[in-house]
Amino acid sequence: MRNSPYTLRNPKERSSSVVFASPHSGRAYGWDFLQNSILDERLIRSSEDAYVDKLFQAAPDCGAPLLAANTPRAFVDFNRGTEELDPALVRGVRRPALNARISAGLGVIPRVVAGGRAIYHGKMSMSEAQTRLNDTWFPYHNQLQTLLDQSHRAFGEAILIDCHSMPHDALRNVMLPQGRPEIVLGDRHGASASSGIVGGIENAFQRAGFIVARNIPFAGAFVTQHYGRPSRQQHVIQVEIDRSLYMNEAQIRPNGQFHNIQARLAEAIQEICDIGRTCEKLAAE
Repeated sequence: MRNSPYTLRNPKERSSSVVFASPHSGRAYGWDFLQNSILDERLIRSSEDAYVDKLFQAAPDCGAPLLAANTPRAFVDFNRGTEELDPALVRGVRRPALNARISAGLGVIPRVVAGGRAIYHGKMSMSEAQTRLNDTWFPYHNQLQTLLDQSHRAFGEAILIDCHSMPHDALRNVMLPQGRPEIVLGDRHGASASSGIVGGIENAFQRAGFIVARNIPFAGAFVTQHYGRPSRQQHVIQVEIDRSLYMNEAQIRPNGQFHNIQARLAEAIQEICDIGRTCEKLAAE
């Protein structure tokens, strides 16, 4: 995993306080990692938010940066805290207080991929785990914090759109009057973003033709909890899009609707960026 852990695409001119990030779309699977896994190259991708970075690629053209992971989620999960180490995977880790994500094998260094399939034969050392975090997790989050700080300086606020995808089966038991949700917005039930901003983002997706739900079945994880500080004008909204809309989930390939969904998302991205615009930048920019 010697490649950069992320790709940053900046707009020609930063004209919005909005930042888009895709922490789970990384697909730079290193040869050593694949050799040490008991999974094949397709199964190891089952936890990946495949192509989400491409779905949201219009962000820089709308005046907002797009930070996209290169590091795969199966290697290091950027939507977990560094303390979420799994004692069943990393030697020398003390058993933590009750943490459903770690218990399920989905800590910051995952033990399993989707469906509970184990990634490794055995355990790894604490030094190997720390090297992974130092090489990937910290650079990604340092860059994310830099982008949010830049928004604060230029616009007096920061709005982070944390972009994800969800398996179609995750929505099996979720039904709205207008039908099954296609996009789920997570704001930790109001704790990570102001209601006005979340409402504006919801409207943007609805106007692009999507059925939108809030916080069910996904309300947000580490990124929303760690960075969401609406009282300090720092708002974080997690966006989950139904994978079946744009890809064949079994084959992990774009389907015939990919470009249509991408174009509709571009409409929503433009409107979301408009939420984060000001008439003039602050003098600090």
